[in-house]
Order: sequence, then C-alpha cells, then structure tokens
Amino acid sequence: MRIISGEAGGRFLRSAKRSNLRPTPSRVREALFSSLAPRIAGTRTLDLFAGTGAFGMECLSRGGAGAVFVEKDGRSAAVLESNLESLGYTARSRVLRDDVRDALERLSGEKQCFDLVFADPPYNKSRCPRPDETAWFAELLQSSTLASLLAKEGLLLIEHFKKDTAHPPTHLILRREYRFGDTVVSAFENAAGQG
Repeated sequence: MRIISGEAGGRFLRSAKRSNLRPTPSRVREALFSSLAPRIAGTRTLDLFAGTGAFGMECLSRGGAGAVFVEKDGRSAAVLESNLESLGYTARSRVLRDDVRDALERLSGEKQCFDLVFADPPYNKSRCPRPDETAWFAELLQSSTLASLLAKEGLLLIEHFKKDTAHPPTHLILRREYRFGDTVVSAFENAAGQG
C-alpha cells in the first residue's frame, strides 16, 4: 500500500497483519482521487474504519488541512499512528481508537466539521453475510450524527458491496458511483449541514 500522489507520493504504508483487513485497492483510490483532486487542498477529512489510513493520508499528502482517523483495532491503530509519524503528519491528524458509532458521537459533541468523509465498513460478498456486515451502508447514510459532521457541499464516500442498497435522506445527493467489479464507492454530496 502506498501514497499515490502529493508531497508523500510513492511512500509506502505499513499495515497490520489482520486476516479481516481489506484495504481499498490502489486502482480504486487512484480513480477516486483523480476526480476529487480539485476539492482536496485545505479540506478536513474523516476516515472511518480507517485500517491503514490510506484515504486520509492521501488527502494530507495532497494538501488537506487535517484528518481524523477512526480505527478500533489496536494493532491497526498503532500501525496507522506509526505511518502518520513517519510521514510527518502527526500534527495535522488525530487517531481515535474507538467504535465508529462512539467516535461519531464524540466528534459531534465537539462540534467538528468535515469536508470529506470516507467510510470503508466491513462487508461480505457471500450469499449469507453476517448481520454485522450488512447494515453499515444503510446505517451510515441514515445517521443524523454523521450528517451533523458533514459540511455543506461536503462529500460522504462509502465503499460497499455492489448488491448493497439503501435510500439516502433528502439532504444527501448521489453524485457518482465508482464501480470496480463487486466493489462500489458511492459519493454523496451534502445539500444541508454546517456550511
């Protein structure tokens, strides 16, 4: 896993040895950042289910103002913090070793606001996925707590299985879907929010 472009372009990121870790493929990130490039400089990013933190670190590399990473697995969070330190991004970042729901509540209580929110929740491509791997897409879309954190015209990007469907609330407008085999990243723009 490496940073694609920006000041840290080409630098490799360490990742924790976890059997259930499913990093977003480089080709997916390249396509995302190709279209996001004009929006990144000066933005604040929230990286949920961060894993290696590649999405948030890519934003920092391309001139993002700051990033918050949420990763509850202790090993992954430790490696993520190590990567941030090696890239010199510690001062512009924060790592919350917490469950996503709890982290969203905490950030909302702090009146935080983000221009880009990226979520790569667990999902299963099998015919019989576990219950905890089927509901995240819909839950994140419908979360009023997450909505309170997204700036007006901010983007919420959720990576999910192509068969996962959900109806977004009226304030979220589907702007684009990036499709890569069974993987989809849906990009929703906030028509309301903090502004």
